[in-house]
Amino acid sequence: MKLVILTMLFGFGVMQHNPNFQHGRTTIVQLFEWRWSDIAAECERFLAPKGFGGIQTEQTDQEDQRCCRGVAGHPDHRGREEDAVQVSVHLRRAPSAKDYSYPDAPHSVIDLGGEAISYSEYIHLGRVTEFKYGAKLGNIFRKWNEEKLFYTRTWGEGWGFMSDGNAVVFVDNHDNQRGHGAGGSSIITFWDSKLYKMAVGYMLAHPYGVARIMSSYRWNRNFVNGKDQNDWMGPPANTNGSTKSVPVNSDQTCGDGWVCEHRWRQITNMVIFRNVVKQQPQISWWDNQSNQVAFGRGDLGFIVFNNDDWDLDVTLNTGMSGGTYCDVISGQKDGNKCTGKQIIVSKDGNAHFKISNTDEDPFIAIHAESKL
Repeated sequence: MKLVILTMLFGFGVMQHNPNFQHGRTTIVQLFEWRWSDIAAECERFLAPKGFGGIQTEQTDQEDQRCCRGVAGHPDHRGREEDAVQVSVHLRRAPSAKDYSYPDAPHSVIDLGGEAISYSEYIHLGRVTEFKYGAKLGNIFRKWNEEKLFYTRTWGEGWGFMSDGNAVVFVDNHDNQRGHGAGGSSIITFWDSKLYKMAVGYMLAHPYGVARIMSSYRWNRNFVNGKDQNDWMGPPANTNGSTKSVPVNSDQTCGDGWVCEHRWRQITNMVIFRNVVKQQPQISWWDNQSNQVAFGRGDLGFIVFNNDDWDLDVTLNTGMSGGTYCDVISGQKDGNKCTGKQIIVSKDGNAHFKISNTDEDPFIAIHAESKL
Protein backbone atom coordinates (compact mmCIF):
# COMPACT_ATOMS: atom_id res chain seq x y z
CA MET A 1 0.00 0.00 0.00
CA LYS A 2 1.30 3.39 -0.94
CA LEU A 3 2.63 5.42 1.98
CA VAL A 4 2.38 9.12 2.57
CA ILE A 5 3.95 11.39 5.12
CA LEU A 6 1.54 13.13 7.48
CA THR A 7 2.40 15.73 10.06
CA MET A 8 1.07 15.19 13.56
CA LEU A 9 0.62 18.93 14.02
CA PHE A 10 -1.68 21.32 12.25
CA GLY A 11 -1.47 24.11 9.74
CA PHE A 12 -1.60 27.84 9.54
CA GLY A 13 -5.08 29.35 9.40
CA VAL A 14 -8.48 28.90 10.99
CA MET A 15 -9.00 25.57 12.70
CA GLN A 16 -11.74 23.31 11.36
CA HIS A 17 -14.53 21.25 12.88
CA ASN A 18 -14.49 18.96 9.86
CA PRO A 19 -12.17 16.03 10.67
CA ASN A 20 -11.40 15.71 6.94
CA PHE A 21 -11.54 11.95 6.97
CA GLN A 22 -11.10 10.26 3.65
CA HIS A 23 -14.52 9.83 2.01
CA GLY A 24 -16.58 7.14 3.74
CA ARG A 25 -14.54 7.04 6.96
CA THR A 26 -15.87 8.26 10.29
CA THR A 27 -13.91 7.07 13.33
CA ILE A 28 -10.72 7.92 15.25
CA VAL A 29 -8.75 5.35 17.25
CA GLN A 30 -6.45 6.32 20.13
CA LEU A 31 -3.42 4.03 19.97
CA PHE A 32 -2.27 4.74 23.51
CA GLU A 33 1.51 4.53 24.06
CA TRP A 34 2.15 2.72 20.78
CA ARG A 35 5.57 3.02 19.16
CA TRP A 36 5.69 4.90 15.87
CA SER A 37 6.79 1.82 13.93
CA ASP A 38 3.84 -0.15 15.32
CA ILE A 39 1.43 2.67 14.46
CA ALA A 40 2.66 2.66 10.86
CA ALA A 41 2.38 -1.12 10.60
CA GLU A 42 -1.11 -1.15 12.13
CA CYS A 43 -2.22 1.61 9.81
CA GLU A 44 -1.18 -0.35 6.75
CA ARG A 45 -2.25 -3.85 7.74
CA PHE A 46 -5.49 -3.10 9.63
CA LEU A 47 -6.74 0.46 10.13
CA ALA A 48 -6.84 1.54 6.48
CA PRO A 49 -8.32 -1.72 5.14
CA LYS A 50 -10.97 -1.73 7.90
CA GLY A 51 -12.10 1.82 7.23
CA PHE A 52 -10.77 3.77 10.21
CA GLY A 53 -10.48 7.50 9.59
CA GLY A 54 -7.85 8.80 12.01
CA ILE A 55 -5.32 8.01 14.72
CA GLN A 56 -4.80 9.90 17.96
CA THR A 57 -1.38 9.68 19.54
CA GLU A 58 0.45 11.48 22.30
CA GLN A 59 1.76 14.91 21.31
CA THR A 60 5.29 14.83 19.92
CA ASP A 61 8.04 17.05 18.59
CA GLN A 62 8.48 14.82 15.56
CA GLU A 63 7.06 16.66 12.57
CA ASP A 64 6.23 13.87 10.18
CA GLN A 65 5.39 10.22 10.58
CA ARG A 66 4.90 7.28 8.29
CA CYS A 67 1.25 6.34 7.87
CA CYS A 68 -0.99 5.00 5.14
CA ARG A 69 -3.28 6.76 2.75
CA GLY A 70 -6.69 7.56 4.16
CA VAL A 71 -5.84 7.50 7.87
CA ALA A 72 -4.97 10.88 9.36
CA GLY A 73 -3.01 11.66 12.52
CA HIS A 74 -4.45 13.62 15.46
CA PRO A 75 -2.59 14.84 18.54
CA ASP A 76 -4.39 15.41 21.83
CA HIS A 77 -4.52 19.15 22.52
CA ARG A 78 -5.26 19.47 26.22
CA GLY A 79 -7.35 22.54 26.72
CA ARG A 80 -7.11 22.35 30.51
CA GLU A 81 -3.38 23.02 30.41
CA GLU A 82 -3.45 26.22 28.35
CA ASP A 83 -5.97 28.93 27.76
CA ALA A 84 -7.71 29.24 24.41
CA VAL A 85 -5.56 32.14 23.19
CA GLN A 86 -2.32 30.23 23.82
CA VAL A 87 -3.66 27.11 22.10
CA SER A 88 -4.70 29.18 19.10
CA VAL A 89 -1.20 30.64 18.81
CA HIS A 90 0.45 27.21 19.01
CA LEU A 91 -1.84 25.77 16.35
CA ARG A 92 -1.25 28.65 13.96
CA ARG A 93 2.53 28.29 14.31
CA ALA A 94 2.56 24.54 13.78
CA PRO A 95 4.01 23.23 10.51
CA SER A 96 1.72 21.28 8.21
CA ALA A 97 2.02 18.58 5.59
CA LYS A 98 1.55 19.98 2.10
CA ASP A 99 -1.11 18.76 -0.32
CA TYR A 100 -3.42 17.36 2.39
CA SER A 101 -6.52 18.82 4.05
CA TYR A 102 -6.00 19.99 7.59
CA PRO A 103 -7.55 17.61 10.09
CA ASP A 104 -9.59 18.95 12.96
CA ALA A 105 -7.57 19.37 16.16
CA PRO A 106 -9.74 17.95 18.97
CA HIS A 107 -9.23 19.65 22.33
CA SER A 108 -9.40 17.75 25.60
CA VAL A 109 -11.53 19.92 27.89
CA ILE A 110 -13.09 18.34 30.96
CA ASP A 111 -16.36 20.18 31.43
CA LEU A 112 -19.06 18.34 33.36
CA GLY A 113 -20.79 21.63 34.16
CA GLY A 114 -19.71 24.18 36.73
CA GLU A 115 -16.03 23.79 35.82
CA ALA A 116 -13.58 26.69 35.95
CA ILE A 117 -12.88 26.10 32.24
CA SER A 118 -15.73 25.68 29.76
CA TYR A 119 -15.75 23.83 26.47
CA SER A 120 -17.32 26.94 24.93
CA GLU A 121 -13.96 28.72 25.25
CA TYR A 122 -12.40 26.27 22.76
CA ILE A 123 -15.03 25.41 20.15
CA HIS A 124 -13.87 28.22 17.86
CA LEU A 125 -10.56 26.33 17.57
CA GLY A 126 -12.08 22.99 16.59
CA ARG A 127 -13.98 20.09 18.07
CA VAL A 128 -13.89 19.48 21.83
CA THR A 129 -14.10 16.25 23.84
CA GLU A 130 -17.54 15.72 25.40
CA PHE A 131 -16.61 14.12 28.73
CA LYS A 132 -20.22 13.93 29.86
CA TYR A 133 -20.83 11.39 27.09
CA GLY A 134 -18.88 8.45 28.53
CA ALA A 135 -19.90 9.24 32.12
CA LYS A 136 -23.62 9.27 31.27
CA LEU A 137 -23.41 6.25 28.96
CA GLY A 138 -21.60 4.31 31.69
CA ASN A 139 -24.38 4.97 34.18
CA ILE A 140 -26.96 3.90 31.60
CA PHE A 141 -25.37 0.57 30.67
CA ARG A 142 -24.50 -0.16 34.31
CA LYS A 143 -28.13 0.71 35.19
CA TRP A 144 -26.96 2.93 38.01
CA ASN A 145 -28.99 5.78 39.51
CA GLU A 146 -32.14 4.23 38.00
CA GLU A 147 -30.93 5.08 34.50
CA LYS A 148 -32.43 3.06 31.65
CA LEU A 149 -31.38 2.61 28.06
CA PHE A 150 -34.74 3.76 26.68
CA TYR A 151 -34.06 7.22 28.12
CA THR A 152 -31.50 7.68 25.31
CA ARG A 153 -34.21 8.33 22.75
CA THR A 154 -33.12 11.99 23.00
CA TRP A 155 -29.40 11.12 23.26
CA GLY A 156 -26.99 13.87 22.33
CA GLU A 157 -27.90 17.51 22.64
CA GLY A 158 -31.14 16.45 24.35
CA TRP A 159 -29.01 15.31 27.28
CA GLY A 160 -27.32 18.68 27.66
CA PHE A 161 -24.28 17.78 25.57
CA MET A 162 -22.59 20.36 23.35
CA SER A 163 -23.85 20.70 19.79
CA ASP A 164 -23.24 17.77 17.49
CA GLY A 165 -20.88 19.73 15.22
CA ASN A 166 -18.53 20.53 18.12
CA ALA A 167 -18.27 17.15 19.86
CA VAL A 168 -15.72 14.35 19.93
CA VAL A 169 -17.32 11.44 21.79
CA PHE A 170 -15.83 8.40 23.48
CA VAL A 171 -16.73 5.71 26.00
CA ASP A 172 -13.37 5.91 27.79
CA ASN A 173 -9.90 7.38 27.37
CA HIS A 174 -6.45 6.76 28.81
CA ASP A 175 -7.17 8.85 31.91
CA ASN A 176 -10.69 7.99 32.98
CA GLN A 177 -10.19 4.26 32.38
CA ARG A 178 -7.80 4.57 35.34
CA GLY A 179 -10.20 6.58 37.48
CA HIS A 180 -8.57 9.91 36.62
CA GLY A 181 -10.34 12.88 35.11
CA ALA A 182 -14.10 12.75 34.58
CA GLY A 183 -16.64 10.01 35.12
CA GLY A 184 -15.19 8.08 38.06
CA SER A 185 -16.40 4.50 38.48
CA SER A 186 -19.22 4.94 35.96
CA ILE A 187 -16.72 4.75 33.09
CA ILE A 188 -16.90 1.42 31.25
CA THR A 189 -13.61 -0.05 30.03
CA PHE A 190 -12.21 -3.21 28.48
CA TRP A 191 -12.13 -4.75 31.98
CA ASP A 192 -15.95 -5.03 31.64
CA SER A 193 -15.87 -6.41 28.11
CA LYS A 194 -19.55 -7.35 27.70
CA LEU A 195 -20.81 -3.90 28.70
CA TYR A 196 -17.93 -2.22 26.90
CA LYS A 197 -18.74 -3.76 23.53
CA MET A 198 -22.38 -2.74 23.93
CA ALA A 199 -21.52 0.84 24.93
CA VAL A 200 -19.03 1.28 22.07
CA GLY A 201 -21.53 -0.33 19.71
CA TYR A 202 -24.17 2.18 20.79
CA MET A 203 -21.78 5.09 20.31
CA LEU A 204 -20.82 3.94 16.82
CA ALA A 205 -24.43 3.33 15.79
CA HIS A 206 -25.66 6.72 17.01
CA PRO A 207 -25.13 9.77 14.77
CA TYR A 208 -24.06 12.26 17.47
CA GLY A 209 -20.49 13.61 17.35
CA VAL A 210 -17.22 12.38 15.88
CA ALA A 211 -16.49 9.02 17.51
CA ARG A 212 -13.15 8.02 19.02
CA ILE A 213 -12.41 4.53 20.28
CA MET A 214 -9.70 3.43 22.69
CA SER A 215 -6.87 0.95 22.18
CA SER A 216 -5.33 0.13 25.55
CA TYR A 217 -2.83 -2.03 27.38
CA ARG A 218 -3.34 -4.11 30.52
CA TRP A 219 -1.70 -3.44 33.84
CA ASN A 220 -1.73 -5.23 37.16
CA ARG A 221 -4.51 -3.50 39.05
CA ASN A 222 -4.25 -3.39 42.84
CA PHE A 223 -7.26 -1.85 44.56
CA VAL A 224 -6.90 -0.60 48.11
CA ASN A 225 -9.94 1.15 49.59
CA GLY A 226 -11.41 1.50 46.12
CA LYS A 227 -8.32 3.09 44.54
CA ASP A 228 -6.04 1.33 42.11
CA GLN A 229 -2.53 1.65 43.49
CA ASN A 230 -1.06 0.75 40.10
CA ASP A 231 -2.94 3.29 37.98
CA TRP A 232 0.39 4.90 37.14
CA MET A 233 1.83 1.87 35.33
CA GLY A 234 3.12 2.39 31.81
CA PRO A 235 2.82 0.20 28.71
CA PRO A 236 4.29 -3.30 28.35
CA ALA A 237 8.06 -2.86 28.53
CA ASN A 238 11.27 -4.73 27.85
CA THR A 239 13.82 -5.28 30.59
CA ASN A 240 15.64 -2.11 29.54
CA GLY A 241 12.47 -0.08 30.01
CA SER A 242 11.71 0.45 26.34
CA THR A 243 8.14 -0.02 25.16
CA LYS A 244 7.40 -3.44 23.70
CA SER A 245 6.22 -3.88 20.15
CA VAL A 246 2.57 -4.85 19.61
CA PRO A 247 2.37 -8.48 18.44
CA VAL A 248 -0.65 -9.67 16.45
CA ASN A 249 -1.89 -13.19 17.15
CA SER A 250 -3.21 -15.64 14.56
CA ASP A 251 -6.79 -14.78 15.60
CA GLN A 252 -6.05 -11.09 14.89
CA THR A 253 -6.07 -10.09 18.56
CA CYS A 254 -2.99 -8.56 20.18
CA GLY A 255 -0.65 -10.16 22.70
CA ASP A 256 1.99 -9.25 25.25
CA GLY A 257 -0.34 -7.12 27.37
CA TRP A 258 -1.77 -5.01 24.54
CA VAL A 259 -5.59 -5.04 24.53
CA CYS A 260 -6.30 -3.60 21.06
CA GLU A 261 -10.04 -3.06 21.56
CA HIS A 262 -10.16 -1.66 18.03
CA ARG A 263 -9.40 -5.17 16.76
CA TRP A 264 -12.26 -6.81 18.62
CA ARG A 265 -14.61 -8.12 15.93
CA GLN A 266 -17.68 -6.43 17.39
CA ILE A 267 -15.98 -3.02 17.54
CA THR A 268 -14.27 -3.24 14.15
CA ASN A 269 -17.54 -4.24 12.52
CA MET A 270 -19.35 -1.34 14.19
CA VAL A 271 -16.75 1.04 12.76
CA ILE A 272 -17.72 -0.34 9.35
CA PHE A 273 -21.43 0.03 10.29
CA ARG A 274 -20.84 3.70 11.11
CA ASN A 275 -19.12 4.21 7.77
CA VAL A 276 -22.00 2.58 5.87
CA VAL A 277 -24.74 4.63 7.57
CA LYS A 278 -22.84 7.93 7.60
CA GLN A 279 -25.12 10.99 7.31
CA GLN A 280 -28.25 8.85 7.52
CA PRO A 281 -30.84 10.02 10.06
CA GLN A 282 -31.79 8.05 13.13
CA ILE A 283 -35.25 6.55 12.51
CA SER A 284 -37.58 3.71 13.57
CA TRP A 285 -36.91 4.04 17.30
CA TRP A 286 -38.35 1.24 19.43
CA ASP A 287 -38.04 0.51 23.15
CA ASN A 288 -39.72 -1.57 25.84
CA GLN A 289 -39.72 1.28 28.40
CA SER A 290 -36.69 -0.37 30.01
CA ASN A 291 -33.30 -1.48 28.68
CA GLN A 292 -34.24 -2.92 25.30
CA VAL A 293 -33.99 -0.45 22.43
CA ALA A 294 -33.63 -0.46 18.67
CA PHE A 295 -33.19 2.15 15.97
CA GLY A 296 -32.32 2.48 12.32
CA ARG A 297 -30.04 4.74 10.34
CA GLY A 298 -32.07 5.60 7.27
CA ASP A 299 -32.53 2.52 5.12
CA LEU A 300 -28.89 1.47 5.48
CA GLY A 301 -28.60 0.04 9.00
CA PHE A 302 -30.48 -1.21 12.05
CA ILE A 303 -29.36 -2.13 15.56
CA VAL A 304 -31.06 -3.80 18.54
CA PHE A 305 -29.85 -3.89 22.18
CA ASN A 306 -30.95 -6.04 25.09
CA ASN A 307 -29.49 -4.79 28.37
CA ASP A 308 -32.37 -6.15 30.46
CA ASP A 309 -32.25 -9.19 32.74
CA TRP A 310 -34.66 -11.08 30.50
CA ASP A 311 -34.85 -12.11 26.85
CA LEU A 312 -35.82 -9.90 23.91
CA ASP A 313 -38.23 -11.46 21.40
CA VAL A 314 -39.85 -8.94 19.06
CA THR A 315 -40.70 -8.15 15.44
CA LEU A 316 -39.62 -4.65 14.36
CA ASN A 317 -39.71 -2.56 11.22
CA THR A 318 -36.11 -1.97 10.18
CA GLY A 319 -36.75 0.42 7.30
CA MET A 320 -34.37 -1.72 5.22
CA SER A 321 -34.94 -3.53 1.94
CA GLY A 322 -36.01 -7.15 2.00
CA GLY A 323 -33.43 -9.91 2.11
CA THR A 324 -31.14 -11.86 4.41
CA TYR A 325 -28.55 -9.97 6.39
CA CYS A 326 -25.55 -11.07 8.41
CA ASP A 327 -25.43 -9.85 12.01
CA VAL A 328 -22.05 -8.15 12.30
CA ILE A 329 -21.91 -8.57 16.09
CA SER A 330 -22.11 -12.38 16.36
CA GLY A 331 -20.13 -12.82 13.17
CA GLN A 332 -19.53 -11.19 9.81
CA LYS A 333 -20.12 -11.61 6.13
CA ASP A 334 -17.59 -13.90 4.46
CA GLY A 335 -18.20 -13.97 0.73
CA ASN A 336 -21.79 -15.18 0.36
CA LYS A 337 -21.83 -16.73 3.81
CA CYS A 338 -22.35 -15.42 7.34
CA THR A 339 -20.29 -16.58 10.31
CA GLY A 340 -22.92 -15.35 12.79
CA LYS A 341 -26.68 -14.96 13.08
CA GLN A 342 -28.73 -14.33 9.96
CA ILE A 343 -31.58 -11.80 10.06
CA ILE A 344 -34.35 -12.10 7.47
CA VAL A 345 -35.99 -8.80 6.53
CA SER A 346 -39.36 -9.11 4.74
CA LYS A 347 -40.39 -7.02 1.76
CA ASP A 348 -42.17 -4.60 4.10
CA GLY A 349 -38.99 -4.10 6.15
CA ASN A 350 -39.99 -6.18 9.16
CA ALA A 351 -37.61 -8.57 10.90
CA HIS A 352 -37.81 -10.79 13.95
CA PHE A 353 -35.14 -10.43 16.63
CA LYS A 354 -34.36 -12.77 19.52
CA ILE A 355 -31.60 -11.80 21.96
CA SER A 356 -31.02 -13.61 25.23
CA ASN A 357 -29.80 -11.54 28.14
CA THR A 358 -27.20 -14.29 28.68
CA ASP A 359 -25.71 -13.95 25.18
CA GLU A 360 -22.03 -13.08 25.10
CA ASP A 361 -22.97 -9.98 23.10
CA PRO A 362 -26.66 -9.14 23.63
CA PHE A 363 -27.07 -6.89 20.61
CA ILE A 364 -27.54 -7.32 16.87
CA ALA A 365 -26.53 -5.00 14.02
CA ILE A 366 -27.17 -5.27 10.30
CA HIS A 367 -26.34 -2.89 7.47
CA ALA A 368 -26.60 -2.64 3.70
CA GLU A 369 -23.15 -4.14 3.10
CA SER A 370 -23.89 -7.15 5.33
CA LYS A 371 -26.71 -8.28 3.04
CA LEU A 372 -26.14 -11.81 1.73
